[in-house]
Amino acid sequence: MTHATLGFLKRLLDAPGPSGFETAPARLWREEVKQFADEVSADVHGNSVGVVNPKGKPRLMLAGHIDEIGLQVTHVDDDGYLYFAGIGGWDSQVLVGQRVVLAGPKGPVRGVIGKQAVHLMKREDMDKVSKISDLWIDIGVANRAEALERVRVGDAGVLDAGVQEFPNGRVVSRAIDNRIGAYVVAEALRLLGSDRPKHAGVFAVATTREEIAWAGGGARTSAVGIDPQVALVVDVTHATDYPGAEKKRAGEHKLGGGPALSRGSAVSPVVFDLLVECAEAEKIPYSIQAAPHDTGTDADAIYNALRGIPTGLVSVPNRYMHSPNEMVAVEDLERAARLCAAFARRLAPGTSFVPQ
Repeated sequence: MTHATLGFLKRLLDAPGPSGFETAPARLWREEVKQFADEVSADVHGNSVGVVNPKGKPRLMLAGHIDEIGLQVTHVDDDGYLYFAGIGGWDSQVLVGQRVVLAGPKGPVRGVIGKQAVHLMKREDMDKVSKISDLWIDIGVANRAEALERVRVGDAGVLDAGVQEFPNGRVVSRAIDNRIGAYVVAEALRLLGSDRPKHAGVFAVATTREEIAWAGGGARTSAVGIDPQVALVVDVTHATDYPGAEKKRAGEHKLGGGPALSRGSAVSPVVFDLLVECAEAEKIPYSIQAAPHDTGTDADAIYNALRGIPTGLVSVPNRYMHSPNEMVAVEDLERAARLCAAFARRLAPGTSFVPQ
């Protein structure tokens, strides 16, 4: 990873963008992709699209969602404390005592998530799980009127946790799920901009609302707009190289072990086999992940859009998902981008995705 691309990754991770409020990271993504794409655009759902070889055949969609889990203000009480709901799936224990940054109408507003101190708790309450409804955000104001000068009901926010570099090429940050996917598809497009595919038109998409995408989110609407003949989704999956990980349930995926390639459910067997061929030709290490029911990713929204889109899923192993300190290996990001680019270069107008 070059200094420039590492800088792009850090800016993308630091930009707050919970589901439904992805404007800031999406703007950064488009500005970066303009440097090497033939075309860059956005749509009414906030999806961002960068294209290399727009008239090429077949059309390949590379999708990585740019949203993250977050918080949304639901009520301001008379003393100026803010009550909130989660955007996306939270373990509420992660939230206790965290710092937050809210997107207020006049700019960022910082606060802390409060809870009754342990010294004041009843003994029977000490072992109870804290619910989001038990918590509040303190922004340091004296009353409701003062709070409403800085925030509104409906303002969204994220945990105030910046990017850090760890030893052995590890990156730690919030929003790795799945700002990383949006980063990888951009980097794949960067590779294809300098070593262009002979045939395929490649549409890299930073999709929105995946964390709340019960109806398909931005992945479905952008797939309908692009009408691809094939799609690759880039997301994260649970690394299972930490103490107590259930490998029998989740498989064996480790940081630095390369991307995980999904089989089953939304994944086309033809696309899976072609991904494996590309990985082995490029000497990219990989693991295989079973998907017996659904993938829990944008692949579930894309594969059955229109008349059906053959879809593959490339996942980056990630420790501590949905926390302020998720962790990935930089080398896995590079490998995932190289794999997507190799897949694009392998496509030809006559490539068939009909299972035989």
